Amino acid sequence: MSSSLIPEKPLTVSPALAATIGLEEAVMLTLLNEAALYRQRSTGAGREWLVLEQTLVEQLMPFWNAHDIQRVSRNLADKGVILLDSAPYGESRELRLVFNEQAENPAPSVAAPTPSPTRGASLIGPHWQPDRELMAQIAQHNIPEFFVREQLPEFITYWRERAEAHHAWGSKFLKHLLRQWREREQSTQRRDQQVPMSSGWRPSRDALEVLVKHANISLAFIEDAVPEFVLYWQERGDIGRTWNSKFIQHVKRQWLRYNAALEHDPSPRRIADDWQPSQDVYDVLRLANIDVDFARQAVPEFVLFWRDSNQLHSSWNTKFLQHVKYQWAKHKQRALQPHSSQQQAGQDAGQQTAHRSGHTRDRSLVQDLTDRSWAS
Repeated sequence: MSSSLIPEKPLTVSPALAATIGLEEAVMLTLLNEAALYRQRSTGAGREWLVLEQTLVEQLMPFWNAHDIQRVSRNLADKGVILLDSAPYGESRELRLVFNEQAENPAPSVAAPTPSPTRGASLIGPHWQPDRELMAQIAQHNIPEFFVREQLPEFITYWRERAEAHHAWGSKFLKHLLRQWREREQSTQRRDQQVPMSSGWRPSRDALEVLVKHANISLAFIEDAVPEFVLYWQERGDIGRTWNSKFIQHVKRQWLRYNAALEHDPSPRRIADDWQPSQDVYDVLRLANIDVDFARQAVPEFVLFWRDSNQLHSSWNTKFLQHVKYQWAKHKQRALQPHSSQQQAGQDAGQQTAHRSGHTRDRSLVQDLTDRSWAS
């Protein structure tokens, strides 16, 4: 399709304009200005927008490819010369723009107003996209492209709802992207340190050593506690990084409950091979003035006797107390027996002398009734 907009004549570009905004930008601005003289404009957002389709753009600028057109038009928008409302040209194949009259027609020097904070700025378009240069800059920060695409809709929606104009949306998007990427990396690091409970989880060697060697807990008891621990945390769905510490605390609590239950269990049971009396037993013996070392020496004989008898009792501590008290009484009796024998021998000699020197009537009735010499 031919067009009278592209006459075969040299392209005239203002040197001052090229020095101000750049040669490529000056060329595009000149061509856009010429196109605006012949094209109808569409009204929207209080402005008359110039809409140039791909066919016309390629006729106007045959020396540029789509990427160059996108780059130079983006530069014009960033410099505040035009306001762009279309997506990047490489995707939309369309330029929808309006000239920034403040930038093109500065006020007279005799009455120069205070510059507006939004001078040269533009609203973000609904289909705004980062250009190739911005994507290359993003890649230098090792940010993957999929993450860039994830952040675009939220970024565009936020700034369109705020209806704020800015000079460089690319720079603003890069700052937003870097902040979101740092937060994502920090969150990923926290998640990497925490893992969910798996069905094949096992306590570490250090955890087992703490429980067996330092807490004196049976290895069989520890192994039995693993399935219950794993099932509990799997059902909760929690994640953590201190599963071994949690397991140690769990096993210690269970071990205390287990021992307490055994100690106060009223059901009869056989005495264990390695049975030992509790500390409470020794405290009771001390109160009874019974030598604790004497009691400790009685433990092996006590255990052997009841293991051989194969009897059941509900409280071996009570049984042991009775045994020790009985053995202590016998021990004390044997210690006093030599003195008692000498005293008894003296008494017997005296009685025999009295018997020889007197008659039966010389003794009192009480002596006759309590006489047990016949049983000696």
